[in-house]
Amino acid sequence: MSLLEVSISLSFFLGLVFLAYVCILVRGFVKAKPERPGDPGELDWHFVIPCRDEQAVIGGTLGYLESTFPEAHLWVIDDASGDGTAAIVAERAARNPRIHLLARKLPDARKGKGAALNHGYREISRHVGDSDLRARTIVVVVDADGRPSANMLELCAGPDAFADESVGAVQVEVRMVNRDVERPLPRKGPLANKFAAMLARMQDIEFRGPISAMQIIRRRTGTVNMGGNGQMNRLTALDSIAGESAEPWGNALLEDFELGLRLMLAGWRTAYSRGSWVDQEALWSLPPLVVQRTRWAQGSMQCLRYLPRVWGSPCFSTAGFLEILYFMLRPWVQVVGSIVYVIPLAVFAFNAAAYRDFMAGFLANGGLLLMFAYAVVGVAEFAIWGWFYRSRCEPGVSRRSAVYYGLSVALYSVLNYVIAWRAFGRFVSGRGSWKKTRRNSELAGTRAPAVGAVTK
Repeated sequence: MSLLEVSISLSFFLGLVFLAYVCILVRGFVKAKPERPGDPGELDWHFVIPCRDEQAVIGGTLGYLESTFPEAHLWVIDDASGDGTAAIVAERAARNPRIHLLARKLPDARKGKGAALNHGYREISRHVGDSDLRARTIVVVVDADGRPSANMLELCAGPDAFADESVGAVQVEVRMVNRDVERPLPRKGPLANKFAAMLARMQDIEFRGPISAMQIIRRRTGTVNMGGNGQMNRLTALDSIAGESAEPWGNALLEDFELGLRLMLAGWRTAYSRGSWVDQEALWSLPPLVVQRTRWAQGSMQCLRYLPRVWGSPCFSTAGFLEILYFMLRPWVQVVGSIVYVIPLAVFAFNAAAYRDFMAGFLANGGLLLMFAYAVVGVAEFAIWGWFYRSRCEPGVSRRSAVYYGLSVALYSVLNYVIAWRAFGRFVSGRGSWKKTRRNSELAGTRAPAVGAVTK
């Protein structure tokens, strides 16, 4: 076979695989059943909030958690912040015995989120002690700007979650709190503000659309992923993988996915709640978003080393193994796909250039069929999420906006190929440093909008 034939065949094969996967996601997303509530008083809740230079948001977060979940313990892990984070937390802790400041110091600090969470685990473990309470203790990981929904503990205490003693971890849906901010960058012009607002909206659609749909499908395959925000773990489940070093979280850049994988390998079930959620801040600037997603993609590549254990584990069904395989291989496939998808178009364009009329030559060589395939695989399968976002998430969005958002999602998805190449470059070069994502207020030099605020 010629290079053209091979590339076309491979392009169509990959395209059909992705298209079939999207159809499965959409079906599960539409037919998802609501979770059943339970009694949160049956469990002991401990929120863990890792912080590094979070003075802009930590005070508001603690105030929200105190008022919304008054019976919960709040453990703030200050990872050697250079600002006033520790002072803000210390002042709150002096007034509320359920707020605990865990101050990490250099050189032991700033070694990644996993290391900070392991420190929190050890302190909570000592606080709870060796009692029957450990099985009822739930460790909830929330970002410094996180705002869990008021019904989160009720749903996650239900029979679809921690009321089932085989469930070791639960992940809730993630939403972007600043998705409706119309002027996120008041010091800049209308074009910059429109781009920033659309970028925030794309992140909200991404998490509440395809990512949520993936998690719903993973309920059936038994492979629900843990996320960095809104992640809950039973203390005894963490105990089962902590080892002698008392470190349940690993050192991968995608420490949340790695944790969930280790829990599943240990025989625990993982669950997902779409009916409850955690609000977090979407990024308004492209560079920090690329840095953040590069870290995630590289972390997925690092976790590939677990694949032989997943293959040989009786804890995973065939469907579960295939889902894990797909997730781990996705950044690698995107690297290959970015090359494969371009070859047929380049060859068709080269052949068409030999004709006096380029368009006539392009059509004569089957260009119309090729463009149709690109439209279906490269645009339609992403664009549909604009419609489902309107019908399932934000019914106040107009039909015109739903179409606009859908096409924007297709364009936004191209970013994944850039991210995959950056992650690939870092992976093969051995660079594995963990870099904190800077908040919008840090980048703009302004105070972040209040949670739920709509800036006109």
